[in-house]
Amino acid sequence: MPHLFEPYKLRGLTLKNRLVVSPMCMYSSADGFANDWHLVHLGSRACGGAALVFTEATAVEPEGRISPEDLGLWKDEHVEFLKRITDFIKSQGSAPGIQLAHAGRKGSTFSPHTGKRGVVTKEKGGWTPFAPSPVPFNAGDPAPEELTVEGIQRIVRKFREAAARALAAGFEVVELHAAHGYLMDEFLSPLANHRKDAYGGSLENRTRIVREVATAVREVWPESKPLFIRISATDWKEPEGWTIEQSVELAKMVKGLGVDLVDCSSGGIAPDAKMPSTPGYQTPFAERIRREAGIATGAVGLITTTAQADEVIRTGQADLVFMAREFLRDPYFPLHAAGELHQDIAWPKQYERAKGK
Repeated sequence: MPHLFEPYKLRGLTLKNRLVVSPMCMYSSADGFANDWHLVHLGSRACGGAALVFTEATAVEPEGRISPEDLGLWKDEHVEFLKRITDFIKSQGSAPGIQLAHAGRKGSTFSPHTGKRGVVTKEKGGWTPFAPSPVPFNAGDPAPEELTVEGIQRIVRKFREAAARALAAGFEVVELHAAHGYLMDEFLSPLANHRKDAYGGSLENRTRIVREVATAVREVWPESKPLFIRISATDWKEPEGWTIEQSVELAKMVKGLGVDLVDCSSGGIAPDAKMPSTPGYQTPFAERIRREAGIATGAVGLITTTAQADEVIRTGQADLVFMAREFLRDPYFPLHAAGELHQDIAWPKQYERAKGK
């Protein structure tokens, strides 16, 4: 029976345990560049024993950022500092991962650090967001610009180009962000996608951009390296929104295109959605997609304890456990969890004097 500290192999990559640092926005970049904050933040979690450490959502073009302070990978100049980060993560026995993203209609907003809410105007350094349809996320916000087919194909190319840069920067895993109401999720959900062309209407059409991005990224992402996708398994707006049944079908589609794991989150497309807030509330989505689509999954969402995370793995609900806020509270969660589960894992040699105390 597998457990939280059993290694896990995906393609040519073997993760030393099942704990993953989930992508978390830091809102600490200028012009998309990583800096010392990202090095220390991500590097600390590698020192803490996580098997896989993801960057925050990393924009594939400037207009793909959530805020002007988001990380980016739309130009070659971004690669150098990211390479410094990936080298350090690897030196600690962890794998570096990057989440490639486009914010869509939820872009050009103030970061939480500013204390402001709403849309950043062009005069303040913002831009006009793109979306599948000219439907704003919040009532009263300016309508996003509807993407043309040519615009969609441009964004597909941008994902491909960013994946090539991710390879140059030394990342071992790429995750495609198709969740939380951002661009690809906007295409998936009938709540945001009102198109009448080949990218709207049927499930086949609404999933088209996701399939095209996965295909384009696999063209440049080596066969030996895993490709993940994060999805919102439900909009929490049934029956009119995206559902878990559609997520199962999407998982089957992308599995055939070289996607290795589905990172199962939920929500984000509708500001009035009613979501539960109980521990592990999204884990059943990971279990169902894993079982019905026959693909590896990651569980995420209010997983905060060692026992809870270990149970997810031991009971076969998911293959990996993605944790976010708990890693902010405790960068060394895996080291402590190993002690609780009586597993002997390597600590950084600089910290060994504290082991077992």
